[in-house]
Amino acid sequence: MDYTRITVEIRGHVILMGLNRPEKRNAFDLEMYEELAFAYGELDRNPELRCGVLFAHGEHFTAGLELDKWAPVFAGGKWTIPAGCIHPLGIDLNARCRKPVVMAIRGRCYTIGFELLLAQDIRVASTEAKIALLEVKRGIYPVGGGTVRLFQEIGWGNAMRYLLTGDEITGAEAYRIGLVQELTEPGKELDRAIEIAMDIAKRAPLGVMAALRSARITSVEGQGTALARLIPDLMPIMKSEDAMEGVISFMERREANFKGK
Repeated sequence: MDYTRITVEIRGHVILMGLNRPEKRNAFDLEMYEELAFAYGELDRNPELRCGVLFAHGEHFTAGLELDKWAPVFAGGKWTIPAGCIHPLGIDLNARCRKPVVMAIRGRCYTIGFELLLAQDIRVASTEAKIALLEVKRGIYPVGGGTVRLFQEIGWGNAMRYLLTGDEITGAEAYRIGLVQELTEPGKELDRAIEIAMDIAKRAPLGVMAALRSARITSVEGQGTALARLIPDLMPIMKSEDAMEGVISFMERREANFKGK
């Protein structure tokens, strides 16, 4: 993939994916979404990659969609991303990226930016972030998962407060209601997101993916299904080299060196 709309950088076991249309306030056209989807596919299939960081170059995460480019897709109701791609919005429940992604938000984070936030696993925002689902102000409604996920994150009343008005949520308010997990000074959000991702990348990859998968099963299929799979899903992990390394490192009182095997 020749990236023109995003940047991709590998740091150890972490992939940094940066929206890179600052002159357009990182507005999403179809090409940007497809490039990001390809990067997510790379994160998922590359055994050397253990965590991702999603961020944006410039002063704003994204001003949202370029509606004139997306209107035909919405009107037609069908759009297929190329082979090797994985939806960063996680809208295909059977083909989500199996590895965690930490998102760093600054400036405006509108429409698809908000829905990307909801689809990521850990979020860091700067104090000057402004987050909003503006779709009802544009004659449509969110179709990237916002209507499904927002109330699960912040409760029904809080979700409807912003979903039905399109009003902005400040970084401080997003932190207060649990929409983001950490709040930083402007310009520090990416560094903190990378620190978290690097910390995750030190852990046992098989265990991290299993924990993430179990939590997602709970969210989608309910507690009963997730509880029934806990031990069966643990059994093959117990046969891994990483499980043995976890025990040995514990006994030797040292940090484990996991291989993802």
